[in-house]
Amino acid sequence: MHPLTFSLLALASLTVLARASVQKQFQLSEDLYESTRFDLSNLKYEHSQITPYLNLSSITSKSAFQTLSHPRFPRHSVRVKKSDFCDPTVSVYTGYLDVDDGAKHMFFYFFESRRDPANDDVMMWINGGPGCSSATGLLFELGPCSIDINNISENGTMWNPYSWNKEANIFFLDQPVGVGFSYADFGETVETTEDAAKNIHAFITIFFETFKQFTGRPLHLSGESYGVNGRYLPLFASEIYDKNQVAQAEGRPTLNLQSVLIGNGITDISTLYLGRYEIECGTAALDVPFQQIGKCVRMKTALPRCQAAMKSNCIDQFDSMNCRATVDFCDNELSTGYWDSGRNPYDISKMCEGDDLCYTEQGAIGNFLDLPSTRELLGVESPGNFTGCSPEVGRNFNKHMDKWAHPTQYYVAGLLERGIRVLIYAGTYDWQCNWVANKLWVDKLEWSGQQTYLVEEWRNWVVQGQKAGETKKAGNLTFATIRGAGHMMMHVPHDKPAEAQAMVSRWLAKEDI
Repeated sequence: MHPLTFSLLALASLTVLARASVQKQFQLSEDLYESTRFDLSNLKYEHSQITPYLNLSSITSKSAFQTLSHPRFPRHSVRVKKSDFCDPTVSVYTGYLDVDDGAKHMFFYFFESRRDPANDDVMMWINGGPGCSSATGLLFELGPCSIDINNISENGTMWNPYSWNKEANIFFLDQPVGVGFSYADFGETVETTEDAAKNIHAFITIFFETFKQFTGRPLHLSGESYGVNGRYLPLFASEIYDKNQVAQAEGRPTLNLQSVLIGNGITDISTLYLGRYEIECGTAALDVPFQQIGKCVRMKTALPRCQAAMKSNCIDQFDSMNCRATVDFCDNELSTGYWDSGRNPYDISKMCEGDDLCYTEQGAIGNFLDLPSTRELLGVESPGNFTGCSPEVGRNFNKHMDKWAHPTQYYVAGLLERGIRVLIYAGTYDWQCNWVANKLWVDKLEWSGQQTYLVEEWRNWVVQGQKAGETKKAGNLTFATIRGAGHMMMHVPHDKPAEAQAMVSRWLAKEDI
């Protein structure tokens, strides 16, 4: 794989889907979606609570969207319908979050819990990029079904016994606009994580305050790569928490945000390259380093210069021009050797196969989702083909130096200090957003529990009598590795889906990993 195939922006994406090879566009007839509007503007507040309005079970149409609006979000609305997609054992819903007076449309999937949907917690899963569809998580990792590349099934997907909806209700959201089936009427995109956070808060609030069964239900934000890593989830969670404080002061309902689960992320950019060096040239991933000695010497020589420039130009005082030059230097000196090796950047134990994303399933997902029958089942309105990962969205985020200009780890510290539980987890075979880089930034994270965390001993965590990885905990912060897993650690059946599901199950139950 040529190094120019990926910018550092793309290197952090890790959960990308290839743009579907299907070129034909499908447009559903407008009369199929004559929407029924449910408007909350006339709701009365009693005892500081919104009067319960609907139950999700009241959404029964599989063809027409029902539209939800809210007086506090006059420029947002949510359209939802029932669907038979993916998991026949639970109720499934799909729809759009419409933003900016209906000019932008973000697609979502919602699966009820297989255990107790009336009482189980709610999770939201977001993939990274920036600009990559959460259909990767849905159909390649932790969703109720997985893409069938062997043509075994009749409907193109296979049942996933390790799905995270085993014990939780779960959303998969294609965001920002321009990703997956999300689109804009006039081609605009969201360009910063801060802008995206406002839309996420509006979406969850409208959904939770419309459907009464979710009032007070514990909410968990989860994802991987850019999605949870350094940017999306810490900022999304902070937006929800801060808006909760305003709502509470005004006597309005709040969202019961409980935790954030950050998988294989890049929260603190300063530790990324040191981690990659250790993965390639040390024994942090493999028992014997795979990288050539000469290339490791070159990396070792460049590393101090990279770290010093990163600290000076990107961290201590952000300088856009100099930070860009620093990232280019670090990338050229410390990443080129890996691309030359031909290895899968998401799993160091494997060679790259398939397309540039190194998994044959990625292209299959795009082809499957663009089938006319699939689009009709989902209620897709997007005039174009499914977009696994949008270069345009990525360029817009990169233009603003989104992941370099803002020290996201401080948001994580702020959440911890305010009682929000944070789980940082990483597969040990991931190179892109590797576990060493994650360990380093968590170790140096400044918060009131830092010293307690540093002196805690690592311990093995076990699934079915076998070591699954190592973990340590202090206060609201937990770090866990998943041994022998790549970036897509829930990838069925190749990685560690059973271990990942066990980890999440314990987390939701507030048990030690």
